[in-house]
Amino acid sequence: MNIQYIHPADQLVMFMQRIYDKGLTTMSGGNLSIRDTQGNIWITPAGIDKGTLTRKDIICVHPDGSCEGPHKPSSELPFHESVYRMRPDLNAVLHAHPPALVAFSIVRKLPDLDLIPSVRHICEQMKIAKYAIPGSEALGAEIGKVFAQGCDAALLENHGVCIGAPDMFTAFQRFETLNYTATLEVLASKLGKIHSLPENAYHMSETNAHTKLDDFIPRSHTSEELAARRDMITLIHRSYKMGLFTATHGTYSVRLSDGSFLITPFGFDRAYLEEDDLVRVKGGMKELGKTPSRAVLLHQKIYEQHPDVGAILLAHPVHAMAFAVTDAAFDARTIPESYILLRDVKTLPYEEIYRAPDKMAAEFDVSHPVAIVENDCVIVTGNSLLQAFDRLEVMELTANSILDSQSLGSIVHISDSEIAYPPEELAAKERVFTALSDDVNSELDAKGKTGPAGPSALLRLSAGGRRGSASEYSAAQ
Repeated sequence: MNIQYIHPADQLVMFMQRIYDKGLTTMSGGNLSIRDTQGNIWITPAGIDKGTLTRKDIICVHPDGSCEGPHKPSSELPFHESVYRMRPDLNAVLHAHPPALVAFSIVRKLPDLDLIPSVRHICEQMKIAKYAIPGSEALGAEIGKVFAQGCDAALLENHGVCIGAPDMFTAFQRFETLNYTATLEVLASKLGKIHSLPENAYHMSETNAHTKLDDFIPRSHTSEELAARRDMITLIHRSYKMGLFTATHGTYSVRLSDGSFLITPFGFDRAYLEEDDLVRVKGGMKELGKTPSRAVLLHQKIYEQHPDVGAILLAHPVHAMAFAVTDAAFDARTIPESYILLRDVKTLPYEEIYRAPDKMAAEFDVSHPVAIVENDCVIVTGNSLLQAFDRLEVMELTANSILDSQSLGSIVHISDSEIAYPPEELAAKERVFTALSDDVNSELDAKGKTGPAGPSALLRLSAGGRRGSASEYSAAQ
């Protein structure tokens, strides 16, 4: 989707809807604006429900100060105008009250922008703007001071956040990323000491160039490939809605029966990704005219070393990522489902994802289908796309439960023997912790007939097909 061809009023409605649907502002809080090439400022109105906003509600403020539209412009118009005066290079301003950033605003402290490398890639500098009455010229002056220093964002004392950018998508990307890192810091603080990226580690990511792949022109698309594209897009959109991805971060790949694989592209908005945006990689070459994720080499190495792997997910689920920025170990022995699906979760060194993809790929096996990369991401492998997604979902919910338990008492972990159910109890018990449905079983069977992993009876859910213990279950894989 190229937002350059979308009218400013429609852009404001589209992005306000995303912000509101994600629970990052209230029906009466927050405001967005876009400055067009004629100097007009298109801005959301005052006193209108953000959940029902339409393009007809948007106000156009002309350079001479006159307004066009059925409502009054947002009361925060003065600070939007202040940002535009101070920064001629910016054409979009976003203001909202997301809980995590508001939490930092009321303790008057900036979130750590160095927990994961993508944050500073997207928003290099943020400073605090002194408190002033909302809607006042004084507030506009304080925010203007911050942006005049070259900042991309201002944290407003006891108020919220103001983001500036060349366009509204970039503003939203910065907003979403800053709220993500603020949330991550809050959650990680429950586990112990937080470790930020050192300067040299950040530069390692910054200088990590795209893997240079030769191009090929696909002459046709098999039904297998088309189905894989459809299923990937369905789960990518779901991942974004569930907060497992951000707008531009998170990578899925699926192996096809000819040894090639599909992977998400670099820099595309995950909320609007379409089937033809996905990139096919075959024999070390990529589809002509497309740029795959920077993680393409790691995905390729995992597939080369592990013929049983049919799908790989690289994601940033915020609760699981709390373990990536602390020394806390992720122990999946919480409930049977978690341990059976995740097994022993390793934490891998940050630098290996950039310097040693072969070494990192070797870390995955049947006992370690999931790994956490320090200060970077979570990597999940699976026999199929659905199995990998199920593991990702379970990992995030498990991490959420562990974090919630911190205020309740000491965690009591379970053992292999406690996971092993007597045969007569298995049929009843498996309904409690089964992760996959009959539909998924059908998909896995189809994968086993056509895919590189061979028959996939490993996850059959019939009472006779499930092994009695986690160790036996793993061995079946």
